[in-house]
Amino acid sequence: MAGFGWKLHGDGRHLKPGEIVRPDERLTWTRTIGLGAQHVVSMIGACFVAPVLMGLNPSLGLMASGVATLLFLVITRGRVPSYLGSSLSFVGVAAVIGSQGGGPAEVTGALFVVGLALTVVGIVVQRLGARIIHAVLPPAVTGAVVMLIGFNLAPVAAGTYWPQDQWTALATMLFTGLALVVLRGFLSRIAIFLGLVFGYALSWILDLTLGRIHSADGSGKVVDHWRLDLTPVKEADWLGFPDLHGPSFSASAIVVALPVLIALVAENTGHIKAVGEMTGDSLDDRLGTAIAADGAATMVSTVAGGPATTTYAENIGVMAATRVYSTAAYMCAAFFALLFGLCPKFGAFVVAIPGGVLGGITVILYGMIGLLGAQIWIRNRVDFSQPLNLIPAAAGVIVGIGGVSIKFTDDFELNGIALGTLLVLTGYHALRRLAKASGTYQPALLDAGATEYDDEPGKRPDPA
Repeated sequence: MAGFGWKLHGDGRHLKPGEIVRPDERLTWTRTIGLGAQHVVSMIGACFVAPVLMGLNPSLGLMASGVATLLFLVITRGRVPSYLGSSLSFVGVAAVIGSQGGGPAEVTGALFVVGLALTVVGIVVQRLGARIIHAVLPPAVTGAVVMLIGFNLAPVAAGTYWPQDQWTALATMLFTGLALVVLRGFLSRIAIFLGLVFGYALSWILDLTLGRIHSADGSGKVVDHWRLDLTPVKEADWLGFPDLHGPSFSASAIVVALPVLIALVAENTGHIKAVGEMTGDSLDDRLGTAIAADGAATMVSTVAGGPATTTYAENIGVMAATRVYSTAAYMCAAFFALLFGLCPKFGAFVVAIPGGVLGGITVILYGMIGLLGAQIWIRNRVDFSQPLNLIPAAAGVIVGIGGVSIKFTDDFELNGIALGTLLVLTGYHALRRLAKASGTYQPALLDAGATEYDDEPGKRPDPA
């Protein structure tokens, strides 16, 4: 596609079973706007949570995500469907910077430098070709990275949202699952949004009939509280512009933040790979541009005091569920975010979405994201009877999902996605070089993974 100017897919209203709407296509504008709203709703919880956890303004984070998404779509010329939301990868970084005496300005300054570095990486990849990324991130690695990015979010669903109201979470999960499978046409494509509406209404009804619930609240304290508290909505203004602040650059803060660059490159690559797998169209020629666009968007967001941005995993789940990959929907989502960022009352209404409802929705979304990693392995026929493929992926996924951390100094540690990604990357390439240098062959570690070559080592393909 040369740029914007989306083609109407069919009649714009109906999709046949298994049919998809490609990035350069759209449904009717009414349906496209509805899908855009669904994208905003799906990511808005995390988009608000990340800035709050980093000590930044959540309304500014939402507005910045809209600006970042528009910038991303313009730079990639509408070819890459993606929403750029507030990156959760920097929550630990912000905590470390805060423990060193740094404030929001130091946090955003460090994130700005990471965005600059990401832009440089993207330009290099675009100049030298996607083969650079393929050489560094083959299918065995990218599948593991996509998987750990999705499943790394599991503790958020299980530990933060679900305990706030387990029965509403369960009901919302069941309703959303049924809607995705049973509903047809446009309704099936906004099933996630319908699940949120269902959960919101259910929470309101339960409050009216049963009163307060005794469970964990948003802070994790077990207290009596309303499932749906609309008090902040009543107190919020209809219009308001979030406060801005400039970044401040600290060498120690920058050193703490730079390792997350690994996770951002992996997240962007995983996103491009996942969308390519889902649509059947390779986006490798836009990989460098997408990485650079995310870096540029992060710089624009942080220079105004907002959080770093990244391609949002939640929206991959929405695309997988709806099978609509139109960038027109993301354009609408970006404008919604801009408008909602200017409306504190709406922001308060969204923040009021009960934790139990988010628990039911995120259980499905995060799981779908993680399983896209397995889909990459399957479609690329990654052979896990080979220790070269098996060991790095196994270690990296467990480390990433389990939240394992390695502390190097009092001011620097790696954990979660960053550490898991680093283990997969270094483990794969180190083992690959050692296998080639030694000329050794190792049989399958798992009997179920045995192949016809196991009894004839001389016929076994090069594991690389």
